[in-house]
Amino acid sequence: MSGEQIATLGGGCFWCVEAVYERLKGVKSVVSGYAGGHTVNPTYEAVCSEATGHAEVIQVHFDPDIISYDEILDVFWQAHDPTTLNRQGADRGTQYRSVIMYGNEDQREAAERSKHEAEPRFKDPIVTQIVPLETFYEAEGYHQGYYTNNTNAPYCRVVIHPKLQKLGMI
Repeated sequence: MSGEQIATLGGGCFWCVEAVYERLKGVKSVVSGYAGGHTVNPTYEAVCSEATGHAEVIQVHFDPDIISYDEILDVFWQAHDPTTLNRQGADRGTQYRSVIMYGNEDQREAAERSKHEAEPRFKDPIVTQIVPLETFYEAEGYHQGYYTNNTNAPYCRVVIHPKLQKLGMI
């Protein structure tokens, strides 16, 4: 297996999920965006209004010779709470839903298997959706690399930094 693969994941605020995956060996890039809705070219404001149906997601571009899709999924279960419906911490709304959007049948099977294997780790049932990726829309430029570019912003200090510490990434 060589080349690049893409995983599309939503685990709350895309700033948080992006910051986690940017730190993994074998990840070439992470792009924040929107998927799973019905509006073409949604804006951040429209997604936050919950009128578009989109989730905040990231696309992880990775080298499968260095990090596997299964390893990407394992980090997913560790990096957020997949048992809370439409929220992560204080972030609430359908745009913060836990979701794995698969690009092919192999990814779907891996996601289903991974979810089943993760279930015993949690006290409450996992509510993560596993759905086909239809269209991914890249988020506005100021969302890309948000934690890296805004490390001292209050949200980064209070929410993202502790998450990265908990995962042993900083």
